[in-house]
Amino acid sequence: MQLLRLLGNSPLQINISFLRMGTHRSKNAPPGHLERFYISAGEVMEKNLRYDGFIITGAPVETLPFEDVDYWDELAAMIDYSEKNVFSTLHICWGAQAGLYRHYGIPKYDLPKKLFGVFPHGINERFSPLFRGFDDEFLAPQSRHTTCDRDAIARESALTIQSETGETGVFIATARDGREVYVTGHLEYDPLTLDREYRRDLDRNLPIEIPINYYPEDDPSKAPVVRWRAHAHLFFSNWLNYVYQETPYDLEKLS
Repeated sequence: MQLLRLLGNSPLQINISFLRMGTHRSKNAPPGHLERFYISAGEVMEKNLRYDGFIITGAPVETLPFEDVDYWDELAAMIDYSEKNVFSTLHICWGAQAGLYRHYGIPKYDLPKKLFGVFPHGINERFSPLFRGFDDEFLAPQSRHTTCDRDAIARESALTIQSETGETGVFIATARDGREVYVTGHLEYDPLTLDREYRRDLDRNLPIEIPINYYPEDDPSKAPVVRWRAHAHLFFSNWLNYVYQETPYDLEKLS
């Protein structure tokens, strides 16, 4: 997860802190790396730190019930903390499902098979600042085994479904005048992320299909064609600009 504070008069001057869960022991990071370079969620809350932006990323725990994730209580406390101490929070993939569940009680459900590939998405809220410069339809990667019920999101009056497609469901939803942003897919993926995931699952003998709309002629021996980069840059630039323009100078006013 990432916390960011925008400094000075230019959105290019950004101070980013990386957040770690103190109750979780990472299996992939070198010993001492997280303690040296990441700030703990507990420290953020103990010091009552405030931030312009907060990004909650995905995690490979989506098939587990939220309460079975070993750091769920700590993450839930941080999600609660962000409501009054962070101007805008961007939830991505499992992070979006976690936020929707914590804030609104919206559950996730297992899909019959992994939603995997690059899919077209439409825009419901044409004048949202998140979609400035977007085409009517845009492509974005998806890679998940679970989904949230579209009807449950639509019934929640605090939420607005900004982007969706019949094939993948809700892609982007927002709340609190756009200050909470939930993205179920992966605009942040680099050109080979889906390829690495596909080959990883093949090596592990896991059930996996060729990612949709990714390899030319669905041939994994051919280099994938990136068709989401421009809209990805637009989306994250729009979000950063929104945070930069709208965050009050005194973050204590968020309380």
